[in-house]
Amino acid sequence: MRMTDTGDLWWKTAVVYCLDVETFMDWNDDGVGDLAGLAQRMDYLAELGVTCLWLMPFYPTPDRDDGYDITDFYGVDPRLGHHGDLVEIIRTARDRGMRVIADLVVNHTSDRHPWFKSARSSVDSPYRDFYVWRDEPPEKQAETVFPGEESSVWELDEKSGQYYLHRFYRHQPDLNVENPRVRDEIDKVMGFWLELGIDGFRVDAVPFLLEPSAGTLAGESYGDPHDYLRSLRSFLGRRTGDGILLGEVNLPREEQLQYFGGEAADELTMQFDFVGMQKFYLSLARSDARPFAEALTARPEIALQSQWANFLRNHDELTLDKLSESERAEVFEAFAPDEHMRVFDRGIVRRLPTMLEGDPRRVRMAYSLLFSTPGTPVLFYGEEIGMGENLAIPGRQSVRSPMQWTSGKNGGFSRAAKSRLTAPVVDDGFSPDHVNVAAQRHEPDSLLQFMRLLIRTYRNSVEIGWGNFAVLPQPNDAVLAHSVTGAQGRMIALHNFGQEPAIVPVSVPDADASTRLIDLLESGEVPLSDAGSADIPLPAYGYRWLRVADESTKRLY
Repeated sequence: MRMTDTGDLWWKTAVVYCLDVETFMDWNDDGVGDLAGLAQRMDYLAELGVTCLWLMPFYPTPDRDDGYDITDFYGVDPRLGHHGDLVEIIRTARDRGMRVIADLVVNHTSDRHPWFKSARSSVDSPYRDFYVWRDEPPEKQAETVFPGEESSVWELDEKSGQYYLHRFYRHQPDLNVENPRVRDEIDKVMGFWLELGIDGFRVDAVPFLLEPSAGTLAGESYGDPHDYLRSLRSFLGRRTGDGILLGEVNLPREEQLQYFGGEAADELTMQFDFVGMQKFYLSLARSDARPFAEALTARPEIALQSQWANFLRNHDELTLDKLSESERAEVFEAFAPDEHMRVFDRGIVRRLPTMLEGDPRRVRMAYSLLFSTPGTPVLFYGEEIGMGENLAIPGRQSVRSPMQWTSGKNGGFSRAAKSRLTAPVVDDGFSPDHVNVAAQRHEPDSLLQFMRLLIRTYRNSVEIGWGNFAVLPQPNDAVLAHSVTGAQGRMIALHNFGQEPAIVPVSVPDADASTRLIDLLESGEVPLSDAGSADIPLPAYGYRWLRVADESTKRLY
């Protein structure tokens, strides 16, 4: 992947932090997190180093799918607050150098949305064709997104006698995005939130959004579905010059290229690297860096304005669908040995620290790699303190337990009775008694302090977002050594996936007598031989970031 620094494309070097308002901080003690509580924690996020806040759905909802079943795209769920509270969050974020993006969930609505209530009331409803209807389901159906929970993507509406399409849950009827009126409505939704100060959107399940539905069924053609994605990007550009579309596109890399828009970079601004994430866990399971290294080198070249979003965990199941069946079995055996730790035959419902049995060496190595991998890092709330999951919460919701602020009642999330909490707090070895923000803020060697160091160093190393990436050859399969070189300089990162110490040979071919390798995560430097090489020791699960500097280097390290 080749890139050259230019312009002020803020997403290239952002630190994205995803949170669910409902589980972050409860300020009125009703058991549900709210915008007022988030406002009280904005300084915490600024201190952490967050530059882009990603808010999971805050819209009115029956909450049968954690807010992704929406009844009003223009509203704020009254349990969380109101529009004034949200505007205050946006203003506060801007004052602290943070941008705010929101989930754009327009594949479907809740079945309680006024559009659908009208649509199912009569075949003559003006909203009938906002959804996709058939007299009979087709013989060959698409697979449901949630195997084991839904057996079909078509559901009979008894009143009208027709079936409606739902690729997700049956209580989430699909919108007919090929309908021009629906597209106009989506533009209005985007425009509304952009006017309130939102800086862009994380676009949910993009391939399903572009999947042909009603037009195909009716024998009509609406042309290339990517034209619609280009129109959304164009609309965003007209309304705000530097807004982003961060897309959830879990497809093979070659297909992902289409969603970037190729050299024109006129579709999604950023995409999550699902392939890289899954190969990372395969490398962890094998103590072998090669699968992850191969995934990074296999990234296709993308345009300057585009970017990969790197992550180790998100709010859904940790999907392993891009691994082979045997590879998936390896990762399951290593990190989800019990059936209740898995979901949909493809994913894991645990957080990283519990998968690694709380081993601080492996946890820190993993996050060091996240922040040194070319692209933009994305954190899920609680990762910075090493939160675990609550397996008492069914399915993929287990990672969405309340944020752990203190060791006090309900982890400092809420003073409400435990029975009123929106979700139960973790109560095992990763409970607030053992893992919380307050304790780690005052502990110099805590994970929170380490994450602050990583974020600060990442933000001072802009070549990670902009530079040219290369894997450096290594004799030890457990070690990943890579370099990133840009206009601002060059860094080398070393990571040991193995449980044995390693000696890592590093060569700087263009070195001269003044060239040094300066440690970025701690004090010190590595001397080079006259040939510009060094043998660098790494402990088990060790990591180092090294700045290549010489007499012409004027930056602070």
